[in-house]
Amino acid sequence: MGQQSLPGTILRLPMVYGPHDYQHRVYPYLQQMRDGRPFILLDEGFASWRWARSYVEDIAHAIYLVATDDRAKNQIYHVAKEQCLSMREWIERIGSVYGWDGKVMTAPSAELPTEWVPQIESKQHIQLDSAKIRRELGYTEQATAEESMRRTIVWELEHPP
Repeated sequence: MGQQSLPGTILRLPMVYGPHDYQHRVYPYLQQMRDGRPFILLDEGFASWRWARSYVEDIAHAIYLVATDDRAKNQIYHVAKEQCLSMREWIERIGSVYGWDGKVMTAPSAELPTEWVPQIESKQHIQLDSAKIRRELGYTEQATAEESMRRTIVWELEHPP
């Protein structure tokens, strides 16, 4: 980034979801909802963990902006939705858009079977501030949170892992 002869831009991305997500991050929760389960049980630490996310088409829009605007040269931008949902809120959004009437419930990890406790460090949130790209390049999401989730659900149901 320090060499002016070779301009570049760095985009720091969050967890990207939507059609063609090879990790199918929405599917495990969607599968439980589709199976008619009345609740989804989460480790309470994992349920409160906040992880920045963005819809794939919004990421494409951010890439377009930095590729076509000279103001982006030699800059670093974070790209993420402004609202950083907890895992519980994320799963509740999936359920709301899908039409699931169940509940997300939590329990301490000590009370859960070992295989139900995620092997990630959930005490450290992963949040990104996208104010710079919004301010400098006019970045905005291209679809509402509900519409991007609806599109993701449709794709996941048509392309299960």
